[in-house]
Amino acid sequence: MTGSELDLLNRDPNGLNDHVRVLFEDVFGEPDGVRSINCCWKGAYCCFNCCKGCCYKFLTLLCGIPLAICWGCEFAHITFWHVWYVTPCMRIYLINCGCLQKFFGTCVQCFYQPLFEAFSYCFSNIKVTTLNG
Repeated sequence: MTGSELDLLNRDPNGLNDHVRVLFEDVFGEPDGVRSINCCWKGAYCCFNCCKGCCYKFLTLLCGIPLAICWGCEFAHITFWHVWYVTPCMRIYLINCGCLQKFFGTCVQCFYQPLFEAFSYCFSNIKVTTLNG
């Protein structure tokens, strides 16, 4: 994705971090009957939002790029591991399971199916009657 394709307005289009969306109203609320002075409430609102925004921007400036590099390497490692090890191992497993499935199916068809058919013929003429006493 290049800079021209990057959506700078909607930075969480999949809603990955909706659980950390914290607004002043989510943290502070004065119930009916208890009110601070309006200028204090407005000042607290401004201080909260300013500090939250400045601190977040400072932390992202300080740590955002190094963490993006670390996470990029981590996901590259996971992708490499899956492409070059996990998927081939799963393919080997599925091939061997297919072979075992054919072997088991052949055994059932050759040995058990005739045996169970013979038993079914033996027991097919059994009739149960009940006597009313």
